[in-house]
Amino acid sequence: MPHAMLGIVSGRRRMGKTYLLRALVEQQQGFYFGATAATEAESLRQFGAALAEHAGSPVPFSFATWDDAISYLFGLGAADRGTGPLLVVIDEFPYLAKAAPELPSLIQREIDRYQVEENRMRLLLCGSAMSVMGGLLASTAPLRGRAQLELVVRPFGYRAAADFWDVAGSPALAARLHAVLGGTPAYRRQFLADDVPGSLEGFGDWICRTVLSPYSPLFREARYLLAEEADIRDGALYHSVLAAVAQGNSTRGGIAGYIGRKSVDISHPLNVLEDSHLLVREADLFRAGKSQYRITEPLINFYEAVMRPAWARLESGHAAEVWAQSAERFAAQVAGPHFEAICREYVLGPGRSLLGTSFGQVGGGIVSDPATRRQIQIDVAVVESGTGGRRPTVAMLGEAKWGTVMGQNHVERLRRAREVLAGRGMDVTRCALACFSAGGFSDALRDEVARGGGDVLLIGLEELYGRVTPAGLFG
Repeated sequence: MPHAMLGIVSGRRRMGKTYLLRALVEQQQGFYFGATAATEAESLRQFGAALAEHAGSPVPFSFATWDDAISYLFGLGAADRGTGPLLVVIDEFPYLAKAAPELPSLIQREIDRYQVEENRMRLLLCGSAMSVMGGLLASTAPLRGRAQLELVVRPFGYRAAADFWDVAGSPALAARLHAVLGGTPAYRRQFLADDVPGSLEGFGDWICRTVLSPYSPLFREARYLLAEEADIRDGALYHSVLAAVAQGNSTRGGIAGYIGRKSVDISHPLNVLEDSHLLVREADLFRAGKSQYRITEPLINFYEAVMRPAWARLESGHAAEVWAQSAERFAAQVAGPHFEAICREYVLGPGRSLLGTSFGQVGGGIVSDPATRRQIQIDVAVVESGTGGRRPTVAMLGEAKWGTVMGQNHVERLRRAREVLAGRGMDVTRCALACFSAGGFSDALRDEVARGGGDVLLIGLEELYGRVTPAGLFG
């Protein structure tokens, strides 16, 4: 016997959720309602009008309360009203839930009722306010345990984004473009009308006439992305937290010190930014209890690192001057950290075939060397936790450099980290050493690998984008 089913679809704005859902509704001949920011009464009138139009009624349906509206909606899925699933999509649901907080409970009541009675309803609730959508199924929320689907529509990965922007033939250009705009589909056509940088040499001119131009829709986009989150009220505080991370202050203590607050005082904004999928906390794979924060939205990171410090000059039209003075900041605070994230994404995807052991957790961390009292930064690591008496296994240790030609000294540092981890009792017998570089590799290092450095991998932009096979394949 068919029962009513619920799905939750979320994702940041500009990801194409509405496009996909409208296409699905059209194919299934279902009902689509896109909510707007409105009062409860106006939202109820809009819903009734849309439902009447879908039903072919010349007169808008009139509902006194949302209780009446939701009861009527689920009634359409009753067995005696037709056959086959009835698809209903309510887009931008957070707008409705803000005006009528009882909505999740009303939907819960109907879902529970039609777990006993036959009903064809297939309800999809969609929204861009990530913290709100995530909260629909959390803890003691009314809809907890009621959804059969929870889908997050994510941006394109770096390889798919290169294909989407038609820049896959130039990995150096693709990497820079992705470091600024990420994989958000809407930015190419809806925002920039297919204005794509034609070459690596033209990237500077392109960024000045698009992202850095006060006449471009992208100029204030980072601010809008932050303002659209329902739980973010003190915009200045949240921008300061994001600026701290963009400046390289990635620990809780570092962020607190940068903005002049105590660590305990920033717990709430950090949690809100995490719930909004604007920040992610990444655990240190080699130091228990340690973690670092990273901005997940490239455009926000670019805004905080490059645009916000020069906002007045950019508003005055001095984009070329600001960009010319931002080369070092762009490399250190934007392209470099983003390159590390791309390298980890590569290992999670196409780079999995390079590992000689079973797969483990991918991340980074710091290996403390007691002999030299130094810390060795590991940008890309694959570690499999020990279970059943087995030792933890390290499958890869990697270093990523954006603007540096990597040499033998980088490999020696990775070898030392491997020795230290072996001394801690970790299994490193099949641990590959990976050098990721957008700036290339020295001849001496290439010669060493060519002579049989079987545990060393050289992975540049051409390899990351799948144009060539990494040198020094570990097997």
